[in-house]
Amino acid sequence: MPVVVSLAKVAASPAGDFTVRVSFGRRSCATAPTQSRFLRASELYLSLDNSVENGHLPKRDSFAVKAASFSAEADGSRDEAVRRKKLAVFVSGGGSNFKKIHQGCISGDGSVNGHVVLLVTNNKDCGGAEYARSNGIPVLLFPKPQPQSSHGLSPTQLVDVLREYGVDFVLLAGYLKLIPVELVKAFPKRILNIHPALLPAFGGKGLYGMRVHKAALASGARYSGPTIHFVDEEYDTGRILAQSAVRVVANDTPEELAKRVLDEEHKLYVEVVTAICEERIKWREDGVPLIQSKDNPHVFY
Repeated sequence: MPVVVSLAKVAASPAGDFTVRVSFGRRSCATAPTQSRFLRASELYLSLDNSVENGHLPKRDSFAVKAASFSAEADGSRDEAVRRKKLAVFVSGGGSNFKKIHQGCISGDGSVNGHVVLLVTNNKDCGGAEYARSNGIPVLLFPKPQPQSSHGLSPTQLVDVLREYGVDFVLLAGYLKLIPVELVKAFPKRILNIHPALLPAFGGKGLYGMRVHKAALASGARYSGPTIHFVDEEYDTGRILAQSAVRVVANDTPEELAKRVLDEEHKLYVEVVTAICEERIKWREDGVPLIQSKDNPHVFY
């Protein structure tokens, strides 16, 4: 039986909980309070362009959110000649998300209006660092292997180098070290991270890589998926910017779930980086970031 979510007015609590009425044929019920980036406001409207058929969620593009107020005006005016943004990417391993972002920057269609000017890593021999060197991207070692080591940078030195390169945004793409306070303060609202679960679930110190997917399966969660959020002084606690749901199937293994989530990460991160490079991130007065639609400046996701 199809599950239909019709146009609904949603009243959210101060904590960000909300209730949506879902119709099952002739019956209806209210969903349990849920956390979602798309539904955090004192009062907003949610419209779904299509139904939820056979348990499948609608695509991200079917969500249209109208929020009461924003800290920046969304009057539809946008500078047609937006300056190309300079990006610094942080990795610890193979760097598959980094590679997708870089490929978007150098593609012939100019899908990402950005330029990766630096690669920062705590593992100078990782696959991401090798890819950067092969593409002429400078590689920096951070943090220092040992406090007194002559190799690597201190937090203050790192901030200085990023400023010298004119970095606009810092993108964490599988970087496993905690970002120092000095960097967070130097680049407020300009550092993004991607996490392989739907935060705030399965996040925090020690939850990374395959550990996340094992925890999701052990919990019985029906959905997982990547989250992109702004970075603060703690692990995985910054404001959520974008999420994408990935269905968990009954006989999933952590490896199988990880592959499907990673495939979605590659798409979502490029979409978000495209938006930040086009200056389409708008902040509501309550501090929640939203992505302005490229096609309709009055629609936010």
